[in-house]
Amino acid sequence: MEPNEQDSQAAPGSDRVQRTERFHSRLYRYQLLLRRLWWVVASTIALGVLAKLIMVELAPTQYVSTGQMIVSIRLTLPEGSVYTEEWSNFLGTQMSLMQNAAVRSRATAALEKDRPDLLPCPVELRVSVIPKTTIFVVRGTGIEEEYVQAYVDACMNAYTELKREMRSQTSETTLASITEELGVLERTLQRNEEELANFQTSNSVVLLQKQGSSASAYLADLNRQVADLRTEYRLLGALSLEQNLERRQFAGSQSGQDALQPADSEYLRDKQELALLKAEMQELSEHLRARHPKMVKIADDIVRRERVLELYREQSKEQLESRRRSLEVQLRNLEEQVAEWEGRSIEASRKIAQFERIQGNKDRTQALYERLLSTMQTLDVNKDLSSGNVSVLEPAAPARTDLDSLPWGLAVAGLLGLAAGLGILLLVDRLDDRINSFTEFEENFEEDVAGQIPHDPEAQRGTAIHLSQEDDRHALVEAFRNLRSSLLFRPVGEKPPRLLLITSSIPGEGKSMTAANLAITIAHGGMRVLLVDADLRKGELHRRFGMESGEGLSEMLAGGPAWSSIVQTTRYPNLDLLPRGSATQRSSELFLGPNFAAFMREARERYDQIILDTPPVMAADDASSLAPQADGVIFVLRARKTSGRVMRAALELLYQRSTKVLGVVLNDVKASSANYYYYRYKDYYSSFPSK
Repeated sequence: MEPNEQDSQAAPGSDRVQRTERFHSRLYRYQLLLRRLWWVVASTIALGVLAKLIMVELAPTQYVSTGQMIVSIRLTLPEGSVYTEEWSNFLGTQMSLMQNAAVRSRATAALEKDRPDLLPCPVELRVSVIPKTTIFVVRGTGIEEEYVQAYVDACMNAYTELKREMRSQTSETTLASITEELGVLERTLQRNEEELANFQTSNSVVLLQKQGSSASAYLADLNRQVADLRTEYRLLGALSLEQNLERRQFAGSQSGQDALQPADSEYLRDKQELALLKAEMQELSEHLRARHPKMVKIADDIVRRERVLELYREQSKEQLESRRRSLEVQLRNLEEQVAEWEGRSIEASRKIAQFERIQGNKDRTQALYERLLSTMQTLDVNKDLSSGNVSVLEPAAPARTDLDSLPWGLAVAGLLGLAAGLGILLLVDRLDDRINSFTEFEENFEEDVAGQIPHDPEAQRGTAIHLSQEDDRHALVEAFRNLRSSLLFRPVGEKPPRLLLITSSIPGEGKSMTAANLAITIAHGGMRVLLVDADLRKGELHRRFGMESGEGLSEMLAGGPAWSSIVQTTRYPNLDLLPRGSATQRSSELFLGPNFAAFMREARERYDQIILDTPPVMAADDASSLAPQADGVIFVLRARKTSGRVMRAALELLYQRSTKVLGVVLNDVKASSANYYYYRYKDYYSSFPSK
């Protein structure tokens, strides 16, 4: 299988894994953002709730009064009548009617007339229905306590009166309209019956049906005869005499009768005997001469029979022509009959269709008339409804302060505040380009990830210590072992780097601790390692190892003591440290001098691995000057701190100097970060089997 085919087959699964990784990475990023800026969301929610409370406090006091009405349906219908209405539509209609402008205007007018002492105010009216009942709850809300209660009572009374009026008006108007329509239908039905009677007077429907049926059958028989004669006429013109005889002979054999005339049979017999004579003459010609009496006799018989056959053919042609003329006459006669009977059949069909149309109009009018008559009997429902079907179940209760809507209003305000807070967090996320996880790094950079260093709480507290041989920080130890393997076991054809430079983009990313622990891990593997503090400005590797700086790299590069005399042995086997010495601002010039190149050559002969801890790329030019002289560069990135833009700029500075970046180390990775799995198997190191 070709590589391209393998890639195409692996693509669907790979896409699914990538989508899952991106989802977890994005979820992890939002979790970090929410943990870091949770107070923003809390503040917007609190502000929303506070704003709602202020609005409630500043607004006039709202009073609410509720009453209940019951709409009962008691129908007294004539026997056989049917009244149906969809239940949900009925309830919705009543609720809308209770809140109708007509009801409200009637209630307002009644209050102005009966209670002029009340101070009017706008009242919000809402109607709801108790589930599975026809009990309606009428709720009024306003700023005047007594007016709200009176207004709710007035609305319920106005609705009751309006229903009574509508019931009376609807019954009278509807019955009058149906009565008028019944009169129109009755006159139409009478005209249809007269038209049907007139038609039946001049036409017999039964006779028309029989005539149409018989005309159709006779017309079909005529058409069949015409088709047979036309077929025979065409065959007589197309077939030869012999073919015509064979056809007639075949037709006779199929019907079981002899269809040939005596002359035809004699012709066929003479033709057969002529063929026999010719065959006999051909046979005798092989032994006898032409003048032999037998030959002469046979020749005479052949000539005589040929003359007879020729004469028969002439007669047959005349007979065939006569037969064709006879067929033409028969065809014309039959076609005239077909045309005549087609007219009769069409006329019968037209009259039958006219009868069916008249009968259909009468039936439809009759059915509509009967339906309207039945509807008129059942449409008197409004009259038959009990006059007490709409009544006030509970009058309006005394108005009270409206606090029912406050929880809902606070909830809405809180949700709006939550939405605003989340919107702010999303905006902050769009502006934040810090790298949080392995997946985010892969999405934004093409460099390889050499390793992931987990978060160390001691490093966060400033009390971090270097790795030891029996260190119980198993995830941290395994991370540096993984980094060591990625450096020592390079791809096929690529040598492991012996001179390794460790740097970062900005200070505080953990490059010095990474360089020290990487040197310790490589030394634990049995290699001779020299750790060089090449940060001549602020290097503190000697303090991390609990040593005095004294003379160091800066003095050696300035022409001081030999480097071998100032190298210090650490407490870790196979690991030596070359401290920075005294701080200096001339580090870039010192690294470009001949002493540093000589030091590198001699150190390579003595040590298996040399690790340079340099200043950050964006803080000083030292790393950019030293990187081209190293076998490779390890770039340290601190998760949740390093800006992607700054890191890209630092990498570009290194690439401009033809630096070989071996990979990036993601430092301070949280255990919950996407694509970090060491923490999931920490129980693997919790105990060891006894020897």
